[in-house]
Amino acid sequence: MIIGVDLGGTTVNSGRVVEGKIKESFLMNISSDQSEQDVLNEVYAAIDNVHHDGVKGIGVGVPGLVDAERGIVFSLANIPSWQKVHLKEKLEERYGLPAYINNDANCFATGVKYFGQGKKFKNLIGLTLGTGMGAGLIINHRLYSGNNCGAGEYGMLPYKDHNYEYYCSGQYFKKHYGISGKELYKRAIDDDVDAIKIFKEYGAELGKAIKVLLYTLDPEVVFLGGSVSKAFEFFKATMMREINTFEFRHILQQFSVIPNQTSNIALLGAAALYEDSQSS
Repeated sequence: MIIGVDLGGTTVNSGRVVEGKIKESFLMNISSDQSEQDVLNEVYAAIDNVHHDGVKGIGVGVPGLVDAERGIVFSLANIPSWQKVHLKEKLEERYGLPAYINNDANCFATGVKYFGQGKKFKNLIGLTLGTGMGAGLIINHRLYSGNNCGAGEYGMLPYKDHNYEYYCSGQYFKKHYGISGKELYKRAIDDDVDAIKIFKEYGAELGKAIKVLLYTLDPEVVFLGGSVSKAFEFFKATMMREINTFEFRHILQQFSVIPNQTSNIALLGAAALYEDSQSS
């Protein structure tokens, strides 16, 4: 039994995971504008609601910078009071269990690898496409976070007049067309020609970003997560058309892009941080 915790900007979701299945979960709002301790107490309350004798560890995913080795959370944009929180230390003191902290993109990758569609793959990338663009890297069956938990920040790479995140996340729709990805998706489902055209344009941009992943890491597969990935059917064709311009054709024969289909992947991914720590 492992406890996974997904801390967002407005909510905290906790779950007790047994053999890759969520046996019990608890979701609550957090006081994101309150003190560090107030928010910590709410995280504790979420954990307490799913805690059980026999739990082996706790994993927590957060939307921000993390010192994964020491379990320190830095500068969460939506929780201003969390500037330098020694979360690992605090959780281990309170619960007497090993705790593992990482960012949400890395949790997505570990969730897919240990509890989702990525179990059979040795080298994979979990690419989150939402308000921003993040990537979690699984190399030789293990999560690779880098020296400062900064590995996989492909969205920050310069591209055109901005960076890849600007063109490959939900920002693209808002900043170029003044519409949210959610609304655009609704229109595309209703066969709106303009909405479908915008997703096709987006697919070409995303395809270029995925080629960067191919040239730098040569993964077997890229799994797509986040809100934008729900529109996969509308941007898949143009994305793949761009990917197919990749120079090394034989690599493409063994490569695929797959949208995540596993429910509660953020929660499972947080719990999977414990599983990854136990892997050799």
